[in-house]
Amino acid sequence: MSLLEGLNRRQREAAETIDGALLVLAGAGTGKTRVITYRIAYMLQQGISPLSIVGMTFTNKAAREMKERLSVLVDEDAAQKISLGTFHSFCVKILRREIGLLGYTSSFTIALGHEQEGLIKEAIASSGYVKDLDLTLEYVSGFISKSKNQLYTPAQAAANAENMLQQRAGIVYKRYQQVLFNQNMVDFDDLLILVIQIWKKSPEVLQKYQNRYKYLLVDEYQDTNLIQFTLLKMLIEKTNNICVVGDDDQSIYGWRGAEVKHILEFGDYFPGAKIVKLEQNYRSTNTILHAANTIISENDDRYKKNLWSDKGDGDIINVIKTKDPEEEALFIVDAILDDTYNYQSPYSNFAILYRSNHLSRVIEKQLREARIPYRLVGGKSFFHRKEIMDAVAYLKLVVNSKDDQSLLRILSTPPRGIGDKSIEALKDIQKNDYVPFVSLLGSKKFAKCVSNKAGTGGKNLSETIIKYQKIFDETHDIAQTAHLYLKEVGFLDGFLKMYKKEKDATKRQENVFELLNAIDEYEKQDGEANLLGFLENFSLYDDNDKVDGDEESAVTLMTVHASKGLEFPFIFIMGMEDSLFPHARSIEEGSENEERRLFYVAITRAQQNLIMTYSMERYRFGKLKMQKPSKFLKSLPDDYVDYKAPDTFFKPADNETISEGIDDILRMLDGF
Repeated sequence: MSLLEGLNRRQREAAETIDGALLVLAGAGTGKTRVITYRIAYMLQQGISPLSIVGMTFTNKAAREMKERLSVLVDEDAAQKISLGTFHSFCVKILRREIGLLGYTSSFTIALGHEQEGLIKEAIASSGYVKDLDLTLEYVSGFISKSKNQLYTPAQAAANAENMLQQRAGIVYKRYQQVLFNQNMVDFDDLLILVIQIWKKSPEVLQKYQNRYKYLLVDEYQDTNLIQFTLLKMLIEKTNNICVVGDDDQSIYGWRGAEVKHILEFGDYFPGAKIVKLEQNYRSTNTILHAANTIISENDDRYKKNLWSDKGDGDIINVIKTKDPEEEALFIVDAILDDTYNYQSPYSNFAILYRSNHLSRVIEKQLREARIPYRLVGGKSFFHRKEIMDAVAYLKLVVNSKDDQSLLRILSTPPRGIGDKSIEALKDIQKNDYVPFVSLLGSKKFAKCVSNKAGTGGKNLSETIIKYQKIFDETHDIAQTAHLYLKEVGFLDGFLKMYKKEKDATKRQENVFELLNAIDEYEKQDGEANLLGFLENFSLYDDNDKVDGDEESAVTLMTVHASKGLEFPFIFIMGMEDSLFPHARSIEEGSENEERRLFYVAITRAQQNLIMTYSMERYRFGKLKMQKPSKFLKSLPDDYVDYKAPDTFFKPADNETISEGIDDILRMLDGF
């Protein structure tokens, strides 16, 4: 059997188009991952070296899925040689080799979200703006993020400042970058930006990677921002062999810098590009797809596509009107219980989607009371727990002793007699001449400025960190060494001192042991594993890697944004009200097209059954307010939708009920 025989005509056309620029417009559920993996397999079959192929994804999960599928189609050795991963993981590998050109060392560490906040606070203070009430952490974080998304250096950001506040934020941005450099740290945007800077500074380095990577594949291309687009354009400039797979109708991340024009204007950026549309959906019924097609057709600036399926029409879509959030939640719970009782459907078949996280509170309460297990996507994951972040801070100091942010995090974890005054003394010493805090802790200057207890505690910590830097360099068992290190610095046995309740202390200690197990597993998977590699994987860990709860037997709760890429037999979309979905902010900012794309994404998660709910009243900002049904409901095709009240849902709907439901929505939308 031919390798591509299992693909449909359009999928095969995409897989067989190897040379030149190719845009694969993959509608929801049309098998884009299948196309990418088969295309790579076909390229190898045609004699293309696996070392010349690079694939970029947005999540670790997507990269893993592609690797797993690819390993079934091609030789395992060839599959391993292909560079396939996220934008960030690809750039980290380059920076480990080339970052010395910018003055950093290859042992740099990656600043996580909470560390970035600490660094920005420090930059605000050291820039002299700590009393400027307008220059908040939130404002400066947003300014820096926006500047980096525009590829602005601090100098360019300051030059483009429109007012005094932006000029001050530009000064803080410059100081923030200096603090990062001093501590041999980079943030997530820098992982990509620094690669671009290196390539611009050193054309011969760029040429080295252009000569190596002659075939580029990009997943979820509609989500690329200017930084990612620039990186791709530079890398593939010589061959123009770029294949991007995406769907302009699922471009929902404009708020974090994604530019839908990258996919809409692909032919302008890459002249002579071929476009292949994938429209056969393998996920949903035609009733669901017809609703999705109808909704998204109201957006003008898009490639016209018409999704279809061979799964038949399936069940009609239900829109349920409830009086308040409690009735809405009770209805959803009753509908789940009814289906699990009558049809023996597992709880994992159901997902409840909402536009904003705050809507989950009432439904969570009702699910708990009904003893229905659920998992909350986007909840606090294992790797974001305090004790895990503390342990990681200790480990980061061993590979990068300049990481002052990590040191400040663990100075009093467990307590060492080093209080706020000692920390201020540490900072004062550093003002005159930058020396990493790890070194200053063991210095005579620090000992003279603080109490004997603080001086001794600081010196012991400094010596232990420096001691284990050498041990980790020589060890062949990083998990066991990490265990000994965390024990020697007092962290592993310090939980009983830090937490009054023994139960809390024991649980946190067990979590740290689980982290050590993760290090052990990482080490077994990679014969050349080291601590820096584990910490790099930890930093690049994303929200799609893990969700809380039992995945096999639980209802899934998540925002519509988090649902992208997933599918479930039964989908509930709750809170279908104006100002909630579409969100009030989208109307103010003129981004209703993106909000409609988000609704399209929500609809196309459903395989068999789709139910939407809205409430007549809801608490907003602490006050009970009357709600109008979402204007999006008005756009649904009448022949494919039933409008019901909760008490009539389990009864067959008649034409009069449907007509009344449509009229009700129309009246409310018109302001009656």
